[in-house]
Parts: sequence; structure tokens; C-alpha cells
Amino acid sequence: MSIEAKVTLVGAGPGDPDLISLKGIKAIQKADVILYDALVNDELLDYAKADCIKIYVGKRAEQLSTSQDEINRLLVDYALNYGHVVRLKGGDPFVFGRGGEEIDHVAQYGIETAVIPGISSAIGLTGLQQIPLTYRGISESFWVITGSKSDGSLSSDLYLAAESNATVVVLMGYGKLAEIVSIYQQKNLHHLPIALIQNGSLPNEKVVLGTIDNILDESTEKRVGVPAIIIIGEVVAKHRSFQQIKEKALAL
Repeated sequence: MSIEAKVTLVGAGPGDPDLISLKGIKAIQKADVILYDALVNDELLDYAKADCIKIYVGKRAEQLSTSQDEINRLLVDYALNYGHVVRLKGGDPFVFGRGGEEIDHVAQYGIETAVIPGISSAIGLTGLQQIPLTYRGISESFWVITGSKSDGSLSSDLYLAAESNATVVVLMGYGKLAEIVSIYQQKNLHHLPIALIQNGSLPNEKVVLGTIDNILDESTEKRVGVPAIIIIGEVVAKHRSFQQIKEKALAL
């Protein structure tokens, strides 16, 4: 029987295994091989069939990881030799997930590709905390920006975003929080609300609220770590616990 090579990119969502789509689960159930990332909940692998090959290809900052070139090679090799490969990625494959690069690479070999979107942490985690990214009269748009480019530097888009009234969500940027805060302080936005969400949607989720001027102290006091997203903008004040944060800041 001939092998029908196919690669499907599946977004696993922000962490909670219940936040994957039904279509994503069906793809996992049919997969001959699953290549999964560090931020993928292991419970999702339970949907795979018994003879499915499961390969961890996680990439995390400052830790041993699988290079993107190696992942690209594995996608092609397993598709040609085993059939249907599911590339299971945290969040959404096309939101800072390098999904586009993987699709482009696989397509060069004439392999069929498909994409099943996932809930990006930028939208999912803010929604779970009831922080609206847009709100009539407050924010007409939102930016989703990477906190660190491939060379390790801060994205220049953050400087542009700070000039607007848009809500700003920074992914993979917690290590540069001090630099991000400095940008907003230079714009005299000292009391602008900001939130940090670590391990969002999971039982060990940690949410820290504050303002531009006090968030560094708050994050240190609450011992925030990675993975964490940053949300900046007036809409953060819509969080049910923000009023006491605001009163604390004004009292200083």
C-alpha cells in the first residue's frame, strides 16, 4: 500500500487541553506521527492511536532545544516514510509559531499540507481573564508583538505601538519587561494599566496586575516567570481585580 504523505499543522491552544478545536482532536486521532512542542499539554497526546509515533521537538529559551532546520527535516522525512504527520504547536501555528516557514519547507517536496487554527494566547488568555482587547471608547485595535526578534533585540514595533491608544500584547517578551516599561515611561504613560499572565489557562496560572511604574516591583514580589504574556493598555483596568491595584498606585 502506497504512503500518502501529508503534514497538518494543528494549533493546540494556550495550555488547557479543552481549548483545542474538535477538528484538531480529529487530526491527532488520525496521525501516524506527531511532532509536538514544549507548550503543548501532554494530555492531548492521549487522543493519538496506539501505534502513533510521538516526537518531542520543543524549543524553549535558554534550554536545550530542537533547531528549526531539524524540525523541518523531520516533517519531510516522517511524512514521506510514514504518512500523515501532525505538527502540534502551542497557541496558533501562524501567530509567532513559525508555521508559515514549516508549510513553505514541506511544500517544496510536493507534500500535501493543511492548517487547523488554534486559540492564540494573545486572545485566549486575555479573554479568560475578562480583559477585552478592544472596547468601545477605549481601544479600537490591538497589536500582537514578539518581545524578542531572532537576533535577541526588542521589536521596533513596540515603539510605534506605544504611540497609539491600541491594546498591546507582547508574546515571548517577559525577559525584556524592563525595556518595555522604559519605552512607556519615556512616553509619560506611568499609570497605564499592564497585566502579566504566566502559565495561562493552567491550574498554576499566575496573574499580576499593575501600572507601568510599578509592574517591575509587582512581578518580582509575585515571582513571575516564563512562559508569560504581557498586556498593556487601558482595557486592563476592566479586569475585576484592577480597582484595588489602581487605588494602591494612586496612594504612592
